[in-house]
Amino acid sequence: MPPTATLPHPEPARPILSPLPRLAAAIVPVAAVAVVGSLATSPNIPTWYAGLAKPGFTPPNWLFPVAWTILYALIAFSGWRLLGTAPATGSLRRTRTLALWAFFVQLALNGAWTPVFFARHDPAGGLVVVVALLIMILWTIRLVLPLDRLAALVLVPYAAWVSYATALNAAIWWMN
Repeated sequence: MPPTATLPHPEPARPILSPLPRLAAAIVPVAAVAVVGSLATSPNIPTWYAGLAKPGFTPPNWLFPVAWTILYALIAFSGWRLLGTAPATGSLRRTRTLALWAFFVQLALNGAWTPVFFARHDPAGGLVVVVALLIMILWTIRLVLPLDRLAALVLVPYAAWVSYATALNAAIWWMN
């Protein structure tokens, strides 16, 4: 019986960042977006936003910070997992690069929506931003899925909430 040949298995590539810096790289941008959102929203809730005509499916104001706190935690967790991927193959390596770009572009759009909608009092501009945001979230999920299934799946509630927010933004624009 001939000896069995063993093929060398390449070691998987290691993440560029170790766990702690990776955690900071995931949390800091998400926290910055959350702070910008809070600063743009808070002074406008009792004044401008309170005076807008809103559809019957508008949730109570207290629900928004609860929902966003949960979603921001999920977004940071997804980013942490995504930053921890290090595919060894060329195709997945390119996918990872695109996924990282998509992740941070959707985060930038997230950060842009609140100042446009609330601080500028611009529901039409907000609608443009939130539609672009939803597209980028869905594309991010699609790109992250082959790299880290859990990192992609935890973005699904975010996509659902932003879909709802898009409908709400559109209705507010239409009614005002």
